[in-house]
Amino acid sequence: MRDLKSNLFSRDVSQDFLSGYDPLLELIKVLGLVFTQQQRHTGQEVCKEQLKQQRSGSTRVSSLWLLRDGRMQFAPPVSKNRIISTFPRCYNPQACLQMKEDWSLKAKQTFKDRGSRQQSLDRLKMSKAVVVGDLNVGKTCLINRFCKDAFDRDYKATIGVDFEIERFEICGLPFSLQIWDTAGQEKFKCIAAAYYRGAQVIVTVFDMTDIKTLENTKQWLTEALNENEPDACFIFLVGTKRDLLSPEECQRTERDAVRIASEMNAEFWSVSSKTGENVQQFFFRVAALAFEDSVLKDTELGYNAAQIGDGDVLKVDKSPASAEVKEEKKSCC
Repeated sequence: MRDLKSNLFSRDVSQDFLSGYDPLLELIKVLGLVFTQQQRHTGQEVCKEQLKQQRSGSTRVSSLWLLRDGRMQFAPPVSKNRIISTFPRCYNPQACLQMKEDWSLKAKQTFKDRGSRQQSLDRLKMSKAVVVGDLNVGKTCLINRFCKDAFDRDYKATIGVDFEIERFEICGLPFSLQIWDTAGQEKFKCIAAAYYRGAQVIVTVFDMTDIKTLENTKQWLTEALNENEPDACFIFLVGTKRDLLSPEECQRTERDAVRIASEMNAEFWSVSSKTGENVQQFFFRVAALAFEDSVLKDTELGYNAAQIGDGDVLKVDKSPASAEVKEEKKSCC
């Protein structure tokens, strides 16, 4: 067990995610255990070193934090600007995935049940969003505006893939969204395609000042859907750089985008990464839809969270089949 905890702190987090290894899953096995003084010191030193490397751009830091008493938790409290208490509205009703203005009744009940239990498993609730589109349409700027509240005028092309993890509190429950930024260059397509798999959200981005990039979004969507189940993803069509257009030009481009979005079965948004217009609203919409869908799917599958002490978190199958087996065991005894 000591070796396991040491390995969690000594791993290169960026390589873990790229290789498909998720340290959070292994972390479940040691949840609730207390570190020795030496292990706490070692873990803190490694975290400090990884933080220095992150600032230099060479690696990323996992969301693992050590409390003063040596216990582990996944992350500090969610910031106030990541709290979603009401259902976010769409941008344009003519190109909208869901017209409703509130959570479904089933989702509300599930939120209430989970909130009363506050199970550790809920803290691992995470969905994946992939952002695709042509070169220089503003994918990275869009992500940086939301995640870092920053806008860089100096364009730097994404090499391969990059990702951010944003944590939310939705109706009192914790939720994390992986946002994968993929390269728009043709030579990186074969690399980026591997990271499309397992996505719950596909965001296709185009430049509102370049109508050709709008036409290319269909091909980007097809390639992303080839790696996922056809009806398993929320699809968004996002136009960037709206600040560069006059109101008349913007209105004309949005009409074309709404038409394309309807053909793609996508929800359309028009944003500006430079000014920040509609950026937070868009990502809140993405997070809310992904979270509600994830919770409802878990409910349909009949899974619930159960915890034993401060240790491992187990999944208990409460489906009718398991209930019948339980009754048979009772009867035979």
